[in-house]
Amino acid sequence: MITLEKRSLTIGFVSGMLVMLVAWMLAANVFADDSTSGTVAADAGVTTTIAEATPDTELVSDEPAVRFSDLPTIRPDELPAEALDTMALIANGGPFPFRQDDGIFQNREGFLPDESQNHYREYTVVTPGEGDRGARRIVSGADGELYYTSDHYASFSEIVDEG
Repeated sequence: MITLEKRSLTIGFVSGMLVMLVAWMLAANVFADDSTSGTVAADAGVTTTIAEATPDTELVSDEPAVRFSDLPTIRPDELPAEALDTMALIANGGPFPFRQDDGIFQNREGFLPDESQNHYREYTVVTPGEGDRGARRIVSGADGELYYTSDHYASFSEIVDEG
């Protein structure tokens, strides 16, 4: 059973990710106005009807989750609770607990897909009992992608929200 706090964090994360996705889609001009009764045509030729949404509306898609890499995946509900806290801070733009958070991640290890120098940013996932930042991080990409490492960049999993 999901506690109210975890459910709120999950809802906040999903809401934040949806906002980031829509903002990216608008910035990338993914949508072209079809101006016919509540439909929006995507550049790829797919037309989607936009239904009136209420707070109780659950968005379900038959489409697979967007993937940015060939890395192993991890769902938000598989992450430690502190990672959900960090994802909520990322979605809200902070405030972040460590001065290094929201700094540029240079991908020196080369595990993440090759991107421009300023594409990735890193954030601390607090580790209970650690006296410093610990080894856990979330790395976000400019296109909305999120990656999790529990071993200070020795390995990564892409965070995906599949079903």
